[in-house]
Amino acid sequence: MDEEYDMVILGTGLTECVLSGLLATSGHKVLVMDRNQYYGGEAASLNLEQLFERHGKGTPPGQLGKSRDYNVDLVSKFLMGNGKLVKMLQKTGVTKYGTEFTLIDGSYVQHKNKVYKVPVTEREALSSSLMGILEKRRAAKFFAYAQDYDEHNPATQKGYDLKTMTMHELFGKFGLSDSTIDFIGHAIALQETSAYLHSPALPTVMKIKLYEESLSQYEDARAPYVYPLYGLGELPQIFARLCAVHGGTFMLGKPVEKVHYDANGIFEGVESEGEVVRAKKVIGDPSYFQDKAVKTGKVVRAICLMDHPIPDAKDSKSCQIIISGRELNRSSDIYITLLSGIHKVVPNGLFLGLVSTTVETGDPESEIQPGLNLLGSVLEKFVEVSDTYAPAEAGHSDHVYVSRSYDATTHFETTATDILDLYERVTGRTYDYQNVDE
Repeated sequence: MDEEYDMVILGTGLTECVLSGLLATSGHKVLVMDRNQYYGGEAASLNLEQLFERHGKGTPPGQLGKSRDYNVDLVSKFLMGNGKLVKMLQKTGVTKYGTEFTLIDGSYVQHKNKVYKVPVTEREALSSSLMGILEKRRAAKFFAYAQDYDEHNPATQKGYDLKTMTMHELFGKFGLSDSTIDFIGHAIALQETSAYLHSPALPTVMKIKLYEESLSQYEDARAPYVYPLYGLGELPQIFARLCAVHGGTFMLGKPVEKVHYDANGIFEGVESEGEVVRAKKVIGDPSYFQDKAVKTGKVVRAICLMDHPIPDAKDSKSCQIIISGRELNRSSDIYITLLSGIHKVVPNGLFLGLVSTTVETGDPESEIQPGLNLLGSVLEKFVEVSDTYAPAEAGHSDHVYVSRSYDATTHFETTATDILDLYERVTGRTYDYQNVDE
């Protein structure tokens, strides 16, 4: 370990591995170290024995089948079909390393204790049982406006300046009811709280467009999401392969004993097992730099093994359900995802349900109970509460760049934004993920 690198990356979570691939393909000499013996960090996929061991539950019951038939995600997330992370996959060509993706069956929202399919197009709005006849027409007009909206074409904007008009004001122009606003904002725009209503409308309209574009990206899609076979743990590994192909080095099971700084407090190197590796800059997840991260909250997640699909989700083998905070008189939404043997995460005939939310009280498990109720009976349940962190500083002064923790949402758009932000902070350049090389 006496070589010098451009970048040392600590941790093999999705954020860190994607960055390793992007940096290596941009010509940087990269070393990635992880204290764990497996890839993925907090975005890893575990087999059954690892899952039981992590939660101190001893030996798994024999009736659950073989441990190797499980790839259980520690975080519950899908990929938006036309989102930033999918575009990075396409741009870098990492899917050639063997990972296959499958479509998610459905996207639902709970309203007044009933589960409905999320309508997102003009036609779906007119046929949805989620709204009354007059509200359907108003919603259809709003969806038509959002789908046609082009930030660079004034003819599509109907005179509305979405950079100054709030989202609440825009909804008001279409006369939408509070319940319709609620499912559009939370189940389509995927806003985590209702604070967006008082911010400029443009970002939310673009999120609505992303949902619709993701839905129309693939033939026969019934939801805007895709998912990798064998679990999310596949994603860090394919970007790690990309990094390695371009000269990057990976070391698993390497404890970080000390981070070295010069007399001015600027990063110099990382010490592991008595050796020091030197680099110009270091990137790491918050667990490696807790003195350089600030706590932003807590997330509670429940992993549930089941022998049936979600009763109210029309027998879908995979889906997302969102319960907005407004439904439960709380600030944060509750997210429910379902996967099955089709996705190679559990044996055939079993299902994997995951429930998550941002913690708001001293009793986190009770906060996800409405989501657990939707799942129905479970064979095994594993609950974990995790602190979430953000970088205390941008990293320019000490050359230490800290990633953000994974939030409670069921998509990777916030993670992709963090990846792009880190890349720009580290290199001083914007990563162009939009233009895919043919």
